[in-house]
Amino acid sequence: MAIILDGKALAEQTRQRIAQEVTTLSRQPGLAVILVGDDPASRLYVSNKEKDCAQCGFKSFEHRMAADTTEAELLALIAELNTNDDVDGILVQLPLPKHLNEEMVIQSIAPEKDVDAFHPYNVGRMSQGKPVFLPCTPAGVMAILKAYDIDVAGKDCVVIGRSNIVGKPMGMLLTQANGTVTICHSRTPNLAEYTKRADILVAAVGREGLVRADMVKEGAVVIDVAMNRNAAGKFCGDVDFEAVKAVASHITPVPGGVGPMTRALLLENILTAAKRK
Repeated sequence: MAIILDGKALAEQTRQRIAQEVTTLSRQPGLAVILVGDDPASRLYVSNKEKDCAQCGFKSFEHRMAADTTEAELLALIAELNTNDDVDGILVQLPLPKHLNEEMVIQSIAPEKDVDAFHPYNVGRMSQGKPVFLPCTPAGVMAILKAYDIDVAGKDCVVIGRSNIVGKPMGMLLTQANGTVTICHSRTPNLAEYTKRADILVAAVGREGLVRADMVKEGAVVIDVAMNRNAAGKFCGDVDFEAVKAVASHITPVPGGVGPMTRALLLENILTAAKRK
């Protein structure tokens, strides 16, 4: 039976450590969050981030904008926050309404305040192994592996998913930790041929039940990044958790695995931004 990788407990330890470090700073770190529209899931994410900031002694500045906000209005707000000395990090909650250009919006954030690590400058730094900030979800996965003494070096690592937010940076970080990485995606034929040889398997697609027990190598470490809702309305990942935990050596639950660490690593990036200033 697999060891459950408890991201919730690890995230709480991380927040406590950050809160302690904040007491040694000369000023409070500050995060500005921009929410365009009224998507319920996005509202929940923003609310959770505000709670995390309060727990760690950060200031949080919420900017809610109407769903019909123009690109010029949004870019003007970001430009203002770029020059605001009370703001160390700027986070634009994604996805944005379809009429807004996400790429342009991300590129308008000052790289030194890009605590999501989506700006091309920060992506480039990460790809060189010289990051200022790390993208929160892949960094959260690496923190979980480290906390449980799971060594990546020399391991066969398979990442399912090639998004700019998770799949691609996840592959980079595993490679930089000396893993041998294969990235699979929707055009990969015979997916199970790749997953069954993985020592470390990361699923980040958003398809309930994608990874079955017969697709997993005995003793593999299985990291489930996805957050889906099943037919009963309950949260679940890409992995058939109950079946796979009988095969894997370690596995993350959904919820309570990678998600809490994603939020914790955002706080880590805000703290880094404040200290650099």
